[in-house]
Amino acid sequence: MDSPVPPRPIEPREPRPRRRDRHGRGMRGPVAPPQVPLAASRAETFRDLVRDSVERLERRWPQLSDVEFLVVEVPRSLDDTDTVPLGSSVPAGKGQPARIVVYRRPLEIRTKNRDERALLVHEVVVEQVADLLGLSPESVDPRYGQE
Repeated sequence: MDSPVPPRPIEPREPRPRRRDRHGRGMRGPVAPPQVPLAASRAETFRDLVRDSVERLERRWPQLSDVEFLVVEVPRSLDDTDTVPLGSSVPAGKGQPARIVVYRRPLEIRTKNRDERALLVHEVVVEQVADLLGLSPESVDPRYGQE
């Protein structure tokens, strides 16, 4: 009768580095590098549009550097009207800076592409700045409504 062979202890092996996938096409990588717009989410792209619009206006109105610009998905509550606001402005209060809020989803729904969205975002930002400063939108940005 043969004596049973004692089991060998299992030695942990280092995993082999994978050089290629099983079809020989190379390792998968990201679809697009982070600096390419494809890697940006819709919310990030929208924030960039608002930031571009604000920077454009700050050159003409330096006092806007004290205003806080926010992007919110949707308005919290609606008034008794049937229209959904695209933005709102809140004057400065006790220890609070003035705020301009731009609502992302209502703006996205009203536009078909990035160019239309950029124009509408700029118009909303101009309107809210005008409301905050007590001016007409045309005096805030002479190109308002022309594009």
